[in-house]
Amino acid sequence: MAYTPTMSSIKSRRKVTPAAAADNVDSAEKLDQLLLSSAISNGEDVGPFVRKAFASGKPETLLLHLRHFSRSKESEIEEVCRAHYRDFIQAVDDLRSLLSDVDSLKSSLSESNAKLQAVGLPLLTSLDAFVEARNVCRNVNLALQSVRSCVRLMELCSRSNYHLSRGNFYMALKCLDTIECVFLDKTPSSTIKRMLEKKIPEIRWYIERKVMKDFNDWLVEIRVVCRNLGQLAIGQASSARQREEDLRIKQRQAEEQSRLSLSDCVYALEEEDEDPVGDDSSNGEGVDLTPLYRAYHIHQTLGVEDRFKRYYFENRKLQLTSDFQVSSMTPFLESHQTFFAQIAGFFIVEDRVVRTGGGLISKLEVENLWETAVSKMCSVLEDQFSRMQTANHLLLIKDYVSLLGVTLRRYGYLVDPLLDVLSKHRDKYHELLLSDCRKQITEALSADKFDQMLMKKEYEYSMNVLSFQIQTSDITPAFPYVAPFSSTVPDCCRIVRSFIEDSVSFMSYGGQLDFFEVVKKYLDRLLSEDLDGALVKLINTSISAVSHAMQVAANMAVMERACDFFFRHAAQLSGIPLRMVERGRRQFPLCKARDAAEDILSGLLKQKVNGFMMLMEHVNWMADETLQNGNEYVNEVIIYLETLVSTAQQILPPKVLKRVIQDVLSHISEKIVGALLGDTVKRFTVNAIMSIDVDIRILESFADNQAPLLSEEDTNQLKSALAESRQLVNLLLSNNPETFLNPVIRERSYNNLDYRKVVIISEKLRDSSERLFGTFGSRGSRQNPKKKSLDLLIKRLKDMA
Repeated sequence: MAYTPTMSSIKSRRKVTPAAAADNVDSAEKLDQLLLSSAISNGEDVGPFVRKAFASGKPETLLLHLRHFSRSKESEIEEVCRAHYRDFIQAVDDLRSLLSDVDSLKSSLSESNAKLQAVGLPLLTSLDAFVEARNVCRNVNLALQSVRSCVRLMELCSRSNYHLSRGNFYMALKCLDTIECVFLDKTPSSTIKRMLEKKIPEIRWYIERKVMKDFNDWLVEIRVVCRNLGQLAIGQASSARQREEDLRIKQRQAEEQSRLSLSDCVYALEEEDEDPVGDDSSNGEGVDLTPLYRAYHIHQTLGVEDRFKRYYFENRKLQLTSDFQVSSMTPFLESHQTFFAQIAGFFIVEDRVVRTGGGLISKLEVENLWETAVSKMCSVLEDQFSRMQTANHLLLIKDYVSLLGVTLRRYGYLVDPLLDVLSKHRDKYHELLLSDCRKQITEALSADKFDQMLMKKEYEYSMNVLSFQIQTSDITPAFPYVAPFSSTVPDCCRIVRSFIEDSVSFMSYGGQLDFFEVVKKYLDRLLSEDLDGALVKLINTSISAVSHAMQVAANMAVMERACDFFFRHAAQLSGIPLRMVERGRRQFPLCKARDAAEDILSGLLKQKVNGFMMLMEHVNWMADETLQNGNEYVNEVIIYLETLVSTAQQILPPKVLKRVIQDVLSHISEKIVGALLGDTVKRFTVNAIMSIDVDIRILESFADNQAPLLSEEDTNQLKSALAESRQLVNLLLSNNPETFLNPVIRERSYNNLDYRKVVIISEKLRDSSERLFGTFGSRGSRQNPKKKSLDLLIKRLKDMA
């Protein structure tokens, strides 16, 4: 068996070592040869050796080394061939034997192939037919699928056109979305695909333009709708307020009946109808927002929701800004309802959009618009109020603004700034109202004829008496009825009542709950300054007859009852319990006019009395006898006073009549004392004084005769008006005149006498003492005790002086 070298022996033989070099080469050449051999054996690059050989100019050495290496390898090859030639020969023999086997296999395969071709030819023909049929089937299925897709696509296109023609834009857009998302990329027809890619944006643009046109038309229409809606809502708020006022009136009537303790009063609870303010037509539910929501929905579908929101907000903001414009051609009094109703309707609609619009506009945006609107409305009100000079105009606008506040407060809007503007102009309104009332009072007083008012029908009595609670009895009088007052009383009462109602109307619903004190303050001004001043002026300038003065005094007595009604009426309208008003009752606000009326009446009566008192010039002051029936002047005075009282008691209250008569009697007393004190009477006798005593008793009897009209205290006060003349006569007729010097007796019996007057009058009685006191005794040497007492009195009083 031949030797087969192993891989390790081959590798070991391929190693080149320096020991194989020739011994006659020097060490450097041996080293280079060794390195070159090693590099070639290891398959390394021999370029560095070549460069080095040429660089050193010794390429022959390199060639020598290469030849040497080649010879060394040839010998190795020969050794290998010698060692393995048997294997090569064996391999060639094996290959030759294998070639014969291959030839036999080839002929066998050729025969098998021929048989296979003969058997498989029909099968291949069938297979080709099957493949062709399968391809046709596949193409047919693909065509059917494409046709179905095109049919569905055409159906969607047809449906989209149908919805477009019917205006169902949302459904049309959904069809377009389906076409674009599902069918467009799968459409087998490039023509259809290009057509769809071109038409779908155009259809969307058409739909957007169409809904925007409808929306813009809605924006134009909604302004008119807002105005009508605002007017309706404010009108319903006004109706609700009127129902509340009617309910309050019924409540006040019940309270008044309860206050008067009417036993036949029947109370019943009435069921109120449902408040129509909550009707859909006034809270925005009746407004057609379909175009708005449709446009918003379409833009949401188109994916441009934010753009539509901005467009809606900007346009509504522009509309609101245009609503703020106040026409200078039309008075604000005529246009204010339209102005405020437009704004109210705007925010009622926006409130509904916020609640049902699905985020079309936010609550914050509406609040910002409201703040702008409130600021503008406040500015307009400030400007218009500053120009107005009529209280009624201010009241009309204030009422409408307060109704606007009530209406919009129901929707959650803050209206306090508007109410603050109204409160700010409270003083101006009342000043204008006072000015108007002042003119009306002047006209009413100038038209008065100072005649008692005649009422022929019961409704006249109710309108002029009962409505102001100035009746003196709850019993309805017989008609025709002559009232104790003139027509100026109900006229002034109507003016004052209208002032109260207008004042309360302005203060009501203005944000201030307790406003009675404000109303009372201005009512006090109207009564105590304007009405009182006008009455005083009338009394001082237009009253010249006793009948006129008496009528004015009677009017003032009636006005005193009317003033109580005014404050009660103001309290009732302000919602204040009557007991609080009655507890804080104030003095009569027309006291100056009342005093002036009584003074002018007393003055005119005194002038009349003075005419009668001039008859005292005919009194016989040196009379020897006493007149039992009094002097002529007192009889004339009594006749006049009795006639006066019989007339005056028909219209003057007893208190007023008592004050007037007391003043007249006091004046008569002063006249009597003045006559005795004056220079025209040089001396008088006791008989003359006794006649004066009779005169005073007649006057006192007249005062006593007024007892049926007056109380005992008032009757005594009437008699006290004659105190000075009575005490003087008592002193002159006294047996001990010197008791006047006793402080106790003087304070008790002569407290109204002035000692200076007593001295002068007593001296006149002393001058004719012989004649005066002749009846008290003989003309002997003994002096009359009364004369002596009188002289002592005169001497002591002079010493005091």
